[in-house]
Amino acid sequence: MAFEPPQRLVRALGETYGDAAAAEWLKALPELAQDTLDRSGLAAERVVAPGGRSSLVVLVPEGVVKLAPAFARPDLERDALAHWNGWGAVRLLGEPAAGALLLERLQPEVSLRSLPEAKALLEAADTVRKLWVEPSAGHGFESVAERTARQAAPMEAYRADPEAGALVAAALEARGELLAGSAEALLLHGQFRQGKVLAGDRAPWLAVGPEPLVGERAYDLARLVRDRVEDLVAASAGASAARRRVNKLADSLELDRDRLRGWTLFRAVESATRALTAGRRTDAELLLEFAGWL
Repeated sequence: MAFEPPQRLVRALGETYGDAAAAEWLKALPELAQDTLDRSGLAAERVVAPGGRSSLVVLVPEGVVKLAPAFARPDLERDALAHWNGWGAVRLLGEPAAGALLLERLQPEVSLRSLPEAKALLEAADTVRKLWVEPSAGHGFESVAERTARQAAPMEAYRADPEAGALVAAALEARGELLAGSAEALLLHGQFRQGKVLAGDRAPWLAVGPEPLVGERAYDLARLVRDRVEDLVAASAGASAARRRVNKLADSLELDRDRLRGWTLFRAVESATRALTAGRRTDAELLLEFAGWL
């Protein structure tokens, strides 16, 4: 079968890792996918679309095969999934080839985004708390400080931006204060949100697609706070609803409200500056308006 990468994968790889690196891997992807399946004796049913942002997702009778470029660090996803061993997350079944993971089959079209918002947030909180465990000794995961340092560097270019500058400065200041007062070093999902929690048979909801790192829980929860941001911005009481969501999620998971608010600010503004760099101005404006409410 043809292994055409979904457009979301093409766009996200280029934006995150650079067009040249993405183009080289995507050019080789159809042959790579076929070779991986042939060598492992797996037969493709179909490519999942829109699929992942850093990997090609292929359904096979035995489960799901994910193929990702080395620069997206699929080895770290493998290590995190192996450590969780199915607790709150999709189960790792094997590694057919370098950069390829065989995972248990969930329902790729049914995520928490299919639920009403209140129910989705409740299920999300119950799922993510299972993932927050001590990492294994000698792990290779980066820390929140290391990841956010990489993210903060390109944000500096927007300090003088007339629209984003004030929020960029506030986000960078919040990061510095948060890192100075953080003591937690738990294994985190890294990109946890409603769309990363899929329906399963072994458990009602299981997390997928981690970009694992080690640090404090508030960082991990911050991306979830802004889920369905377009709905929040469109609502007449969006600002107050966003602040209530911060407080409700923090309280439900016994986190400090101010720390969750600070990481939510940083992550929203960081995403906004990436959107500006990629020319996605509408997305950036939504994120900046949301960040301004915090």
